[in-house]
Amino acid sequence: MPNASALAAGLAVGAASLSTAVWAVRSKSSSAFGPSVWHGAPGRRAIALTFDDGPSVSTPRFLDLLAEFNAPSTFFQVGANVLRHPDIARAVVAAGHEIGNHSHTHLNCALKSASLIEADFARAQQAIAGTTGVNPVYVRAPYGVRWFGFRQMQKNLGLTGVMWTVIGRDWRLPADAIAARVLTHASDGGIVCLHDGRDTRHDPDLTPALGALRRILPALRDAGYHFVTVSQLLCHKS
Repeated sequence: MPNASALAAGLAVGAASLSTAVWAVRSKSSSAFGPSVWHGAPGRRAIALTFDDGPSVSTPRFLDLLAEFNAPSTFFQVGANVLRHPDIARAVVAAGHEIGNHSHTHLNCALKSASLIEADFARAQQAIAGTTGVNPVYVRAPYGVRWFGFRQMQKNLGLTGVMWTVIGRDWRLPADAIAARVLTHASDGGIVCLHDGRDTRHDPDLTPALGALRRILPALRDAGYHFVTVSQLLCHKS
């Protein structure tokens, strides 16, 4: 039987290994499972708003708000939702926004096989391209969870991963708390993650996210930020 010190050392190694694994899977700065970005270069007052899980029946309300503030954004769309709401998916593109791949079924990649991961994201890529005419070049994993096989999927589909500088947690916080969280962590070159849908639900309640966006847009504008897509942020275009 190992002595107490050996047992403690073993537990410490195990804890460190677990911590490293969690960082690799979930951390916004990790590229362990594929090329990934989470912010643009500092030095200019540009910020990228991104929206996950759409399109939904509420997406046009997000588009109206973004148009009011001339805020081109990036929408990471779920393939199944694109097929359910093709006209709304096309409206996002028509409004001048960028489309990214957010899987087909809102897949949690943890413990999934490489073949399943690639098939799901490939299906979304096809749904988005076939519906909107846009071939996404960016991907965001649902829940921010990447796994073995994610890197090869990105390579095969020509996708760069995008995480975030700040996430609004708009699936559980009220509007004022979402806005405060985003505004507190806003920064030059930042990428903000919000949601215009909720996994694959048809008509989720997005009132808190919409309320937060009504606060966030004028506050960031008044702070001197201008809004760009992820592509514009990374390519230093305005």
